[in-house]
Amino acid sequence: MAMWIGINRKARVCYSFDDISLVPGDITLNPEEVDISTEIGGYKLSIPIFAAAMDGVVDPKFAVLFGKMGGIAVLNLMGIYTRYKNPYEIIDKIISSKVEESTQIIQSIYKEPVKEELIEERICEIKNENVICAVSCIPQYAERYLEIAQSSNVDIFVVQSTVTTVKHISSTYKPLDLYSFCKKAKVPVIIGNCVTFEVAYQLMDTGASGILVGIGPGAACTTREVLGIGVPQVTATCDCAAARDFYFKKTGRYVPIITDGGMVTSGDICKAFACGADAVMIGSAFVKAVESPGKGYHWGMATSDENLPRGTRIKVGTFGTLKEILFGPARVDDGSQNLIGALKLSMASLGAKNIREMQLVEIAIAPGIKTEGKIYQSVKKIQKEK
Repeated sequence: MAMWIGINRKARVCYSFDDISLVPGDITLNPEEVDISTEIGGYKLSIPIFAAAMDGVVDPKFAVLFGKMGGIAVLNLMGIYTRYKNPYEIIDKIISSKVEESTQIIQSIYKEPVKEELIEERICEIKNENVICAVSCIPQYAERYLEIAQSSNVDIFVVQSTVTTVKHISSTYKPLDLYSFCKKAKVPVIIGNCVTFEVAYQLMDTGASGILVGIGPGAACTTREVLGIGVPQVTATCDCAAARDFYFKKTGRYVPIITDGGMVTSGDICKAFACGADAVMIGSAFVKAVESPGKGYHWGMATSDENLPRGTRIKVGTFGTLKEILFGPARVDDGSQNLIGALKLSMASLGAKNIREMQLVEIAIAPGIKTEGKIYQSVKKIQKEK
């Protein structure tokens, strides 16, 4: 639906997680009997969650721990772990820097070139622990790094940039041919990010095994502020899910979509699946784990851009183990812990036995859902704190 925003100018009405609510159906289920597993690139995941390829979130140790808990943590091949032999000294510099200096320090740190031998070494650290190893890089380096990653027995390769399209025009360098890339890749390829039906469909047609959905919604991303682009995640997910279903109907090949970013609470994660996601990718929620390399600090993937940073360093703090964040028991009431328990209970309350059924539940447009009846609760909390 489009609305007039001026003379001869229309704009689409789009929705974010705060604008909707999920509507219970006519049955409820035992939460323990709900199936939340999903399949990406031929790999079955017992929990449908990816940890984002951000240096404050995923290092090899975190990737192993996360993998053993049933998900996939993606390692950034353009990050600190492939630029420095001793990355934790570098991370300490980032998290100890002053707020006003943090971006410049991050920019200087990421000027150190990526070392190809470290790519192999980091992948082997993960593979040696018998978990699924997924890595990520930008399109410009994808062909070279895919070769190294495959020789190191990587399982999944992610090609990721702020905005990814099949058609990329440049007169100064040769764009990555995604059709050719996916065809010659010996491992599943996930491509992102996109937010529209048309681009999602085109990316699926390249042979990709998964599509990342989301431009600028992440807690540490400033793309929307700097570039003014993006589509709220509810609408973006719904549109890309429609592309997935249309592509499946035409070709018989099902290409999962992964909602990437913008999920602050467990309720947001539940809503992402209801909008059509097959899995979600999360960053800031896992920085809060005591096992995260960022020690409660989080910075965007494009913070290091020399000319136009589109990320920032933020402090989210640490308040629990990864196990508590994923499986509980929750010690706080804000939807930041026991994400899996919340997803199972939400699905059970909605009558959805699995992810596919969750994608079909009724959705209500409800921008006041988080404040309705909550004023008294807020006042009482404030009084208690005083």
